[in-house]
Amino acid sequence: MNTNAFALRHIGPREDEQNQMLQTIGVDSLDQLIYETLPDDIKLKNGLNLAEPMTEYEYSLHIQGLADKNKVFKTYIGLGYHPTVLPAVIQRNILENPGWYTAYTPYQAEIAQGRLEALLNFQTMVIELTGMEIANASLLDEGTAVAEAMSLLFAVRDRAQKKADVNKFFVSDAILPQTLSVLEARALPIGIELVVGSENDFDFSEGFFGAILQYPGKDGQVSDIKSFISKANENNIKVAVAADILSLVKLEAPGKFGADVVVGTTQRFGVPMGYGGPHAGYFATKEAYKRDVPGRIIGVSKDMNGDRALRMALQTREQHIKRDKATSNICTAQVLLAVMASMYAVYHGPKGLKFIADKVHNAASTLAEGLKALGYKQENSDFFDTIKVKADAKAIETLALENKINFFYSDAETVTISTNETTSVDDVNAILSVFAQAANKEAITVSELKESNNISETLTRTSEFLTSDVFNTYHSETELMRYIKWLERKDLALNQSMISLGSCTMKLNAASEMLPLSNMKWSSIHPFVPSNQAEGYLTVLKELEDQLTEITGFAATSLQPNSGAQGEFAGLMVIKAYHESRGDHHRNICLIPSSAHGTNPASAVMAGMKVVVTKSTPEGNIDVEDLREKAILHKDNLSCLMVTYPSTHGVYESAIKEITQIIHDNGGQVYMDGANMNAQVGLTNPGNIGADVCHLNLHKTFAIPHGGGGPGVGPICVAKQLVPFLPGNPVRKVGGTEAIPAISAAPFGSALVCLISYGYIKMLGAEGLTESTKIAILNANYIKSRLEGNFETLYSGECGRAAHEMIVDCRPFKANGIEVVDIAKRLIDYGFHAPTVSFPVAGTLMIEPTESESKAEIDRFCDALISIRKEIENTSKDDTNNVLKNAPHTLEMITANTWDLPYTREAAAYPLEYVKNNKFWPTVRRVDDAFGDRNLVCSCAPIEAYAEA
Repeated sequence: MNTNAFALRHIGPREDEQNQMLQTIGVDSLDQLIYETLPDDIKLKNGLNLAEPMTEYEYSLHIQGLADKNKVFKTYIGLGYHPTVLPAVIQRNILENPGWYTAYTPYQAEIAQGRLEALLNFQTMVIELTGMEIANASLLDEGTAVAEAMSLLFAVRDRAQKKADVNKFFVSDAILPQTLSVLEARALPIGIELVVGSENDFDFSEGFFGAILQYPGKDGQVSDIKSFISKANENNIKVAVAADILSLVKLEAPGKFGADVVVGTTQRFGVPMGYGGPHAGYFATKEAYKRDVPGRIIGVSKDMNGDRALRMALQTREQHIKRDKATSNICTAQVLLAVMASMYAVYHGPKGLKFIADKVHNAASTLAEGLKALGYKQENSDFFDTIKVKADAKAIETLALENKINFFYSDAETVTISTNETTSVDDVNAILSVFAQAANKEAITVSELKESNNISETLTRTSEFLTSDVFNTYHSETELMRYIKWLERKDLALNQSMISLGSCTMKLNAASEMLPLSNMKWSSIHPFVPSNQAEGYLTVLKELEDQLTEITGFAATSLQPNSGAQGEFAGLMVIKAYHESRGDHHRNICLIPSSAHGTNPASAVMAGMKVVVTKSTPEGNIDVEDLREKAILHKDNLSCLMVTYPSTHGVYESAIKEITQIIHDNGGQVYMDGANMNAQVGLTNPGNIGADVCHLNLHKTFAIPHGGGGPGVGPICVAKQLVPFLPGNPVRKVGGTEAIPAISAAPFGSALVCLISYGYIKMLGAEGLTESTKIAILNANYIKSRLEGNFETLYSGECGRAAHEMIVDCRPFKANGIEVVDIAKRLIDYGFHAPTVSFPVAGTLMIEPTESESKAEIDRFCDALISIRKEIENTSKDDTNNVLKNAPHTLEMITANTWDLPYTREAAAYPLEYVKNNKFWPTVRRVDDAFGDRNLVCSCAPIEAYAEA
């Protein structure tokens, strides 16, 4: 046994176990199984051209060597990214804790009450700081949150505005430059005209449906948003405000002035810059717009006992249900980062946040006074943390870099300086020394950060915030540590048992991949620093791009999209740009199979395309003749096909090459959804199959953890003809020669977590990656074989094999009065998270074990399902008081003095012997979804308010 091989640690089944599993399946070898599973014409003829795999020890030395190439300067660039202090108690107990970072999106509320409470805290924090009525559980970053705000305001235009086709959106010229680029990418496809200008010159004409203000502006000036919003309201123009969340501690909440939407990033609340991400964006609005809010909302409901329980509210808004009628394609939040930001607010409380905000403001004010004494002109009349100084920018930059200091230089005569939580008296003196040297004057030394107020009285905050008990209780490390652990114990994550979710690939997130995230030489780099300060990052990101390009068989990769949904949008926008470069502006038809992921049609509509759905065969495959017919019918306007491979039904469709050729023959491009790329790596690839672009879910195939619902990364890989159109960034040059506008705020999206995928590929190498794919297929087919006779698998390949996942049919159990949700909830009693429920087929479970699970764990899971199948046999339609309908069973139920259920306590709590060794107890009974939607509460309201609901 080669204990140095990372593949040995990543892949679950040992060699002898693999042989036992193959025997159960009924094949002689793993190669025979792969031969019977994959169509022969798509198999790669040669292996992947990747470097030899590193051991975990070698990789630790390698990644540290690259970290040492990054230079951590004192950084005052601002533009939405700031150095922060991440409390060690949050770093150790959340960021570095698999109990938090390996959890899945909280669709199964009963085993996610800890995460849900942390997210409810996040929403409460956002609501109270912004002064709005409702907030979601985070978005991807500030730039995309602003774009979502614009889309919402466009969607909620009144009837007269829609009839008159009012489509102008005013953008303040104080907007962050990267945000403006993201807005440009999102506005054009859906027919919104952006008008950029000064807030002071805006005429509030009838042609505008909305506006966006930056608060404070990109150069630091705090404008009079109160007057602007008032005039806009008088003229039926809705206003969104992009607000620095820390500034809202000192600035009055935009909601108090009548704003319709308030968005931004919570990065300043203890989350490292990480060369641009991941960070949790926030989105707050009025309750009247709740049905149009993008992403997810955590709401308060009740369980079967009538006790308080949390859940994801308004789930009918989920994009896989609304499809092309969705107002957004967002299906990913930044849960792990939102949890960290919320815990930062819990730890510091309102008084602590006031102290931090005052310190930041006092540092900026003290610096401004010092610069004035040196003869410099500071132009901002009202500011929070950023001052705008007139100076010889080139001379200042030269001296600043010599002193390992970064400022932002907006033009040759302007230097902007943004102070932050880490800025000390010594830092202020170091900055003053640079400016004194540039002016050939003697340095001024300050002894303290003087208390001051450079915010006008009309904009100074008077309203209270963070009044809930949770923000005023856990201020010692002991108390916060226990609170975090208390929440963690309510959640089921990969550190406890397998999570066999179809299409979500909950594989191992190895500790050796995760460790570099805590290294300050990776976490403390601003995304807009000079390139020579980020050489380690640029080396990693370039090599990761090359690795992904090789794995997908394409020509180039962009890492910018920071979720799978963003990757879909980016890929379609690149296709759109390609067609338009050839004069084919009319090509706007997007063919999408009926079995596709729900975000596919939503993304197509966002990209300005018209969706045409193609049929599936009874076997679950794409109906090739229907596809051919529609491709020919729309050949003059065909833009693309969106296809998932293997299919969402868990099948390698043998006609895939014929399908891609049909699209090309009719002038279209092929977009491949990379959700199931983990069933391709090393065996086949999108380029070989005939696709032109694919997005990858690095949080699925390439080991970035799900974090309870994010972070995710969704890079796109493209064929040669699409390379020129890869997305750019207005501050840092990235992308193609004819780049489309930015897809996300940072040049490389969520760069920090790209380290995880880089390490995953470096340590597995070509052979380990290919072996991982094979074992994923082995594990899935082993489950299929073990469940035969108890559960029917709906779809399979021509030789009866599953791909890496399968759909198990639970609809026959309706005859016994049992729904698929009952099976999902009963699995909790056995210690397992349910597979994907009712997607893509209602009444089914989609199961995906991944390559990381051992035979023993898979057997426990299969034993649980088989045991549940036997329990179903003892139920009937007339019997609603049974062990499945009452599942899950809480510790409170089992230990109650009274037990009047028609089965034993042991049958409820310990249905199989292994459960006794590691029992997971859900903290609530089955949650009442309907009650939560009828009585939407999405903040930490007083218990009296909940009782009244």
